[in-house]
Amino acid sequence: MIKIDNKLNPADLTGKLQRFWQLSEQKIHLIEKQYDNSQGSPVFTVDGKYSTRGWTEWTQGFQYGSALLQFDISGDPKILQTAKSHVISKMAPHVSHFGVHDHGFNNVSTYGNLLRLMKEGKIPFNEWEKNFYELALKISGAVQASRWTPIQSGGFIHSFNGAHSLFVDTIRSCRSLIISHLLGHISYGEGDARINLLERAVMHMQATAKYSVYYGEGRDNFDVWGRTAHESIFNVKDGSFRCPNSQQGYSGFTTWTRGLAWAMCGFSEQLEALDIIDKNESAALGDKDTLSSMMLKAAKSTCDFYLKNTSADGIPYWDTGAPNLYKLGDYLSKPANPFNDFEPVDSSAAAIGVQGLLRLGRYLSEKEDAEAGKKYFQAGLTVLNTLLDEPYLSTDENHQGLLLHSVYHQPNGWDYIPEGSTIPNGESCMWGDYHIREVCLYLQQIINNKNYYTYFNCVQ
Repeated sequence: MIKIDNKLNPADLTGKLQRFWQLSEQKIHLIEKQYDNSQGSPVFTVDGKYSTRGWTEWTQGFQYGSALLQFDISGDPKILQTAKSHVISKMAPHVSHFGVHDHGFNNVSTYGNLLRLMKEGKIPFNEWEKNFYELALKISGAVQASRWTPIQSGGFIHSFNGAHSLFVDTIRSCRSLIISHLLGHISYGEGDARINLLERAVMHMQATAKYSVYYGEGRDNFDVWGRTAHESIFNVKDGSFRCPNSQQGYSGFTTWTRGLAWAMCGFSEQLEALDIIDKNESAALGDKDTLSSMMLKAAKSTCDFYLKNTSADGIPYWDTGAPNLYKLGDYLSKPANPFNDFEPVDSSAAAIGVQGLLRLGRYLSEKEDAEAGKKYFQAGLTVLNTLLDEPYLSTDENHQGLLLHSVYHQPNGWDYIPEGSTIPNGESCMWGDYHIREVCLYLQQIINNKNYYTYFNCVQ
């Protein structure tokens, strides 16, 4: 269980953030110089060098989005121009990609950040350029919404596994639908039937909260407050829920911690988004307070589960039910050990989850629940404080990764195991590197008393 540092303040991380952004810039230049883009999108490092993995192209937006986050801090026009040129030349296929559930990753991280930078006055305003970014985001949301499976209680955006498959990850792709809706986009289906993108986003959130998150309410023998299932399986004939499953976790009855982190982050940021949506727009979807309560329950439960089932320093192992965890002894009472002989940690889960903790903490504090808000916010600072130091921060100038000790797909054995080790360690992944940058930008804005960072700043 995490040992929360209640004395830590955001400004206390200023020195670590300064070093972090210096290292981040070095890594961006190193990848730009060394990585062969003809291989496809960089996914994870092998012996310190980024490599690809032909599953789906879901990480390219993180590569160029990272450069845009770096520009937000440094103001370096060369980084901006390089990122923009890559977005123009390489990201268009992602906008029209009907085969994946990852539009919130690829397109919000690139076109969304570019539009946000323009809205915030950090890049020059240009009407045609703005229209270009907005069009990409409008279409991305509509394309993502087309991956729709109706079920008895609504529907969901199905994963690349097929119409039967709801991934907990996809809660973060609801961003693409929300942005498209807020930009005033109208999507049409067969017979010119109008598709309400806000409705589909909310229905997906409801399905994720109902079937991917558990609340200790007697669903099954493994029903624990806040645990998540990576995948939920449905009968597409009658829309009924069948069972939990997992693609990247140990099983459907254990908690893959990166999936847990997606839920923590996704529900917390959608709580913030719901606040800016007009009551008249959401009225047809149900009472706004009811929707907020649903999302708050999911956010709090998943964050609580994380805090209870992570190591003392806030870094989780890759799955809370991993079969060899017992060999580590009382592993939850001490800092995580990425160099152990039995089960890998996943720092990328921490990088994603910490944003959920910080956002939830701030949200609750603003809703006059100061005690609960402080708990989550201080927990977030505690986790980030760990990530911004060795052994998680990559200081080797020859290593292309920024955040060390992440894993991609432990069941498939895709991750690199260094010589002398028995488990993956010492490597980075593109989503981990992007999300540690994103949460550092989030905190940097708070420290500097600047515009509060949200994904929907691009439409405000």
